[in-house]
Amino acid sequence: MLLASLAFLGANAQVAVFNPAVTADGVNYILPKTELQVKVTAIKTVYTPGEYARYAERYLRLSDARSDAETTWRITSVTATTVGQPDTLKRYTVKVKDKNLLPKVQLTRSGLMMAINTNVDEESDTKNVEAGHTTNNRLDYRQYFNEEMLSATSSSKLAELIAQEILDIRDSKNQITRGQVDAMPKDGASFQICLDALNLQEEALMQAFVGYTDTLFCERVYTITPDKDIDKEVLLRFSKKLGYVDADDLSGEPVYVSITDKHTVTLPTEKEAAKRKLTGLVYNVPSIADVHVASGSATYFSAEMPFAQFGTVDVLGPTLFGKEVTTKVTFDTATGGVKVIE
Repeated sequence: MLLASLAFLGANAQVAVFNPAVTADGVNYILPKTELQVKVTAIKTVYTPGEYARYAERYLRLSDARSDAETTWRITSVTATTVGQPDTLKRYTVKVKDKNLLPKVQLTRSGLMMAINTNVDEESDTKNVEAGHTTNNRLDYRQYFNEEMLSATSSSKLAELIAQEILDIRDSKNQITRGQVDAMPKDGASFQICLDALNLQEEALMQAFVGYTDTLFCERVYTITPDKDIDKEVLLRFSKKLGYVDADDLSGEPVYVSITDKHTVTLPTEKEAAKRKLTGLVYNVPSIADVHVASGSATYFSAEMPFAQFGTVDVLGPTLFGKEVTTKVTFDTATGGVKVIE
């Protein structure tokens, strides 16, 4: 962040903090183009069948135990934000030689105007990287095998013994909750610890029949900087089997982005623009655009958002920043527009 204090001693100005954006003529700054960042969050579900799934119905009367592994993906949320990227065609200077100079100018690290006569925190841009975290639900049921289970000579016999152990655990839980055991837990905490241990053991042994499901939460950020309206441009492709795939990979369903300028700002004609004198602090006046992110089967995001490059520029005159007037201005670094002026 650049914070330059420009103080006046007669006709001379002193710069308190040196930065390449601060020159002998004043403070150079740049206005942004608006970049759209679309964050797509998806969940990967991996089902691993139980080793003894084929015996689930025989010994536990479970008719829905699956025997085939399966991996599926689905999009859970899509959000969009805007950030400012320096527009090399919009470089300006707050000149020191002007007697009505701004006393304090705050810029971002990339030279975008942030504030005048006040301080604001610079926000971090979203990183365009994949991130995720896994929920692992696999339990080691073999740690609960007794001697008879370890001695079993066939899969069928072992499955029968595991099933019988599950039924015994359930019976033990029923007796404890009914107070029908000889050595009941002494207090509520002991009672709960006992039940939790039995529940964990049952859950682990059940995985031998019904398997387990792991989940991976994964998000990616896609960026686009429009110079004109965009109509259903492929942002990414997404497969229910493979998850995120490249935009040209036909194995995935396309997810489109559309950006349509609503022309909320009247643009000057070429003649008007040529005659215009940008004397003072130049800032962006963004235009509002409709933003949609959708596939053929679902709409994931829809909102109105401001974009600098669809609008025009305007000027805050020097009289707002005279020696006897301390005007405070905060700018939107995503659009270069005025957020607050007081």
